[in-house]
Amino acid sequence: MAFSEELRELAERVSNWGRWGDDDQAGTGNLLTPDAARRGAACVVDGAAFPLALPLLGEGKGVQVGQPAGRLNAVLTFTTMNERDPMAPGIWTGCDDQLTMSTSAGTHVDALSHVAYDGLLYNGRSTDTIGAASGATWCGAEQLRPINTRAILLDVPRTLGIDFMEPGQAVTADVLDAAIERAGATPEPGDVVLVRTGDVRHYLSGDRRRYAVGKDWQLPGIGVSCVEWFARHDLAGVFSDTYSHEVFPPETGNWDDLLAVHLLCLRDLGMVQGQNWNLEALADECAAHPDRPATAQLIAVPEPLVGATSTPVAPLAIR
Repeated sequence: MAFSEELRELAERVSNWGRWGDDDQAGTGNLLTPDAARRGAACVVDGAAFPLALPLLGEGKGVQVGQPAGRLNAVLTFTTMNERDPMAPGIWTGCDDQLTMSTSAGTHVDALSHVAYDGLLYNGRSTDTIGAASGATWCGAEQLRPINTRAILLDVPRTLGIDFMEPGQAVTADVLDAAIERAGATPEPGDVVLVRTGDVRHYLSGDRRRYAVGKDWQLPGIGVSCVEWFARHDLAGVFSDTYSHEVFPPETGNWDDLLAVHLLCLRDLGMVQGQNWNLEALADECAAHPDRPATAQLIAVPEPLVGATSTPVAPLAIR
């Protein structure tokens, strides 16, 4: 089996390779212009702020449950605790900490080097540009642009009249059309969308395994028909409240198409994406004000971890 021909044709239709030059590593981050920032700032009415990051917690409490293997929840270790530096003057004591975690342990964004197929990354660079010692020398996390733009909340459960999406249920382009109408906003180049499925509720209620691996390895999420929708609206990024970002299993029935949305968005479209974003409080606030568009100024600066293929972020939506 191989990557489905229909997905290869979709990849050709949405590809941004060469759009901003052959040496471009920012992809749709190029759409995060001063105009996009001003459009985001214009969303602010009363200044209410909504943090969208999940807390970074350790084993037994964090998002990670061992799938994929090797992903670690945050482990915080004190290197000094209420100690003084004997070489320094003064009466002070202080603490220092050390953090060990996977870069995608919690709320994060994926760099454009995160996934590949046919041995190629965004803009046609070889996966040989990633090394064990060097990290990603092409499209590492340090290449991600700071996000300051207008975010449109696409509240799929409220659009469909349900509490949350079910395992294996896909967000389709038709659903996005209905959700954007409900949001009362028309996407413009450089906007981002926040796709709420309600799935993060399982994590917040303590059912970590349901959130991370679903039921019988089925997870709700973004379907492949959405990729062309994202491209058509020239979005700068897409962020979701799910573990996998995309629906599991693959909609094509071909397991070689696993992570098709990741591949098409990051590798072909060159569009940043992120997972484990907590959209619950923001969604409740938007629902409480149906007279206003479901928009907010989004400020999110990806941690510039040089050579990383994903990186933590603490996004803030301001209404």
